[in-house]
Amino acid sequence: MDLRHWPLYGLRLRTPRLELRLPGPGLLDELASVAAHGVHDPDRMPFSVAWTDGKPDEVARAVFQHVLGTVAGWSVRDWTLSLAVLHEGEVVGRQDLMGRDFAVRRQVETGSWLGLAHQGQGLGTEMRAAALHLAFAGLGARYAVSAAMTDNLRSLGVSRRLGYVDDGLDTDVVRGAPVMLRRLRLDRARWEAHRSVDVSVEGLDACREQFGV
Repeated sequence: MDLRHWPLYGLRLRTPRLELRLPGPGLLDELASVAAHGVHDPDRMPFSVAWTDGKPDEVARAVFQHVLGTVAGWSVRDWTLSLAVLHEGEVVGRQDLMGRDFAVRRQVETGSWLGLAHQGQGLGTEMRAAALHLAFAGLGARYAVSAAMTDNLRSLGVSRRLGYVDDGLDTDVVRGAPVMLRRLRLDRARWEAHRSVDVSVEGLDACREQFGV
């Protein structure tokens, strides 16, 4: 692939078990299929946006369109890096890193999901650690924030292992009902203190300007 006009396709994050990269059409189709096979118990909704509601082909199409939309809608002032996560060459989930006015605020937000078959193996911690390394070590972030429903113990557990601290509560509406969210915040010092995953980054220099740095 010629990367002259969109060098983000050449960005690679690697951990001991994972590779994260912006998916082209073929990899994106695999990612959509993982989502179609389920990412959570259908009886509960762990996401603030209920994007997994619908038939499998509808969920797959929503993932495909979302990732393409992040590329089409990218700007230096408001960007979402939506990375496919690969384990042993197989797509297992998605890790997002988001920045709004990042050049000024130096703050990022994360979001992610794993296919049901790949949960419970510590991959969620490893993939978010990769995104945080890109943010802090690669882009010079000062803060990372996240949020999860108060009963989403897996997501909250990942945040705690990586050093996040509580940052208050918020209320959202999901499936027409109110839900309570726990906000979390990670500063650079706590990220440094809790680093436990080796991460390497390839291809960042070619796309720094697109992040506003």
